[in-house]
Amino acid sequence: MALFSFRRLEIDPLVVSMSGVKLGERLLQVGVDDAAVAGLLATKTGLSGSATHAVATDGDAVRVNRGAKKAGVLVEVRVTPLDRLPFEPSSFDVVVIHGAAGQLAAAEASNRLGLLRELHRVLRPGGRLIAIEPGTPAGLASMFRGAPAAQAAYDAGGGTLAALQQAGFGAVRELGDREGSKFVEGLRTT
Repeated sequence: MALFSFRRLEIDPLVVSMSGVKLGERLLQVGVDDAAVAGLLATKTGLSGSATHAVATDGDAVRVNRGAKKAGVLVEVRVTPLDRLPFEPSSFDVVVIHGAAGQLAAAEASNRLGLLRELHRVLRPGGRLIAIEPGTPAGLASMFRGAPAAQAAYDAGGGTLAALQQAGFGAVRELGDREGSKFVEGLRTT
């Protein structure tokens, strides 16, 4: 089973704004929950930056390319094992993990740690990682869905905050939990 798979999210400007992606940055996105969000995040880097997307399957690559085309941006898409990324150290300013379907929580601990260590390696010193994961359901969604089953146990054990610290990230914090999505940030301090 792939570490990340497709699950439809509502296109939400909150997701784009909470990522903090800026003009001129070198962006790496990992996994894909919503191809439209992936395309919108790629637009934030502008012509002076770059957007790369790493996915585990050819099907995910097709979805990312569709999202990029719809957003009118060019994205370099790589199908690769996510715990062995084909990028040089310090290649990116920001990494966004698309995990709103609970992929980090559902992943085997060693696979999750391998992925996060790889992301630490490819971030430049001072670079940041943003993980988008299931948050507290809001509105009508709160009546019909909860967090994925594995998420509660994962969060009880420290969740992504603890996983990022274990992988070497510093200044780890939760940025927010709004409208059904939680945003966690970690910095590469070394």
